[in-house]
Amino acid sequence: MFHQLHRHLFGQRSIKAALLVNMLELHDFLFVVFFELGRRAGAGLRKGRWIWASLAGSEAEALEAEYRAGCDLARAFARKVGSSGHVVLADINISMLKEGRRRLTDAGVAGNLSIIQVDAEKLPFADASFDCITIAFGLRNVTDKNAALASMRKVLKPGGKAMILEFSDPSPSLKPAYDLYSFKVLPFLGKLVASDSSSYQYLAESIRMHPDQETLLEMMRDAGFERCRYHNLAGGIVALHIGYRI
Repeated sequence: MFHQLHRHLFGQRSIKAALLVNMLELHDFLFVVFFELGRRAGAGLRKGRWIWASLAGSEAEALEAEYRAGCDLARAFARKVGSSGHVVLADINISMLKEGRRRLTDAGVAGNLSIIQVDAEKLPFADASFDCITIAFGLRNVTDKNAALASMRKVLKPGGKAMILEFSDPSPSLKPAYDLYSFKVLPFLGKLVASDSSSYQYLAESIRMHPDQETLLEMMRDAGFERCRYHNLAGGIVALHIGYRI
C-alpha cells in the first residue's frame, strides 16, 4: 500500500520541504499484514504451495518490509529533498517518535530530517512551509478532523500536495466478510500474535467511525483543498485521498 504513496509522491518534479504526520503503529501494521495474508491465501495455490505455509519465510520478510515502509518513506523523502531541503517526521506519540528516530539513525538518515512531537489539529509551522504533507493511518485517530485538514492546508505552499492514506469503506461485496474479519478474526489474531485483543477491537470500531471516501473528499474540499480525488486500494478497505493548495 505504501508503494502507492511513493508513486504519487515522487511523480512531483520538486520537493524541498516535506511533512510526514503519524508513524505507523503496530496494530495498524498487523491489520495490513493479516489482510494481505488473507488476500494471498484466498488466491489459492501459488507455485505449488499454500501462501499460509510461507509465513515464516520470504512472505514474512516482505510483510516486515511493508511495516518498515513508514520509516522508508521518510528516508525516501530525505533523499528526494537533498541536502538543501528538509523533512519533518511528526507524531503526537513520543514513543513512536523515539522508535522512528532509532530506525532512521540506524539507517544513517541525518542532517536534513527533524523529528517533532505535534498535535495534527494545530501544526506548529508557519504558513506555506511544505511542498508535500502525508498522513498515513493517522487521521482516523484525530478528534477534530476538520481542524487537522485546515491545519494541513495552512502549512502547505501554494501548489503543494496533501495525501491521506487511511482505512475506509470497502465495496458492498466485501463488507460481510470484512465485518467478520474486523470484529471477530482480527481481535483473536491480535491476542494470539501481540497478546492484545482490545487494541484491535478499538481499531475495527475506529475504522467504522471514520468518514467514508466521499465524505472525506468533501471534508477536504471544505477545508480549502482543490483538485481533490481518491484512489481505492484493496477494494476500498484502504483509500488514498489527494488534494492541493492552489
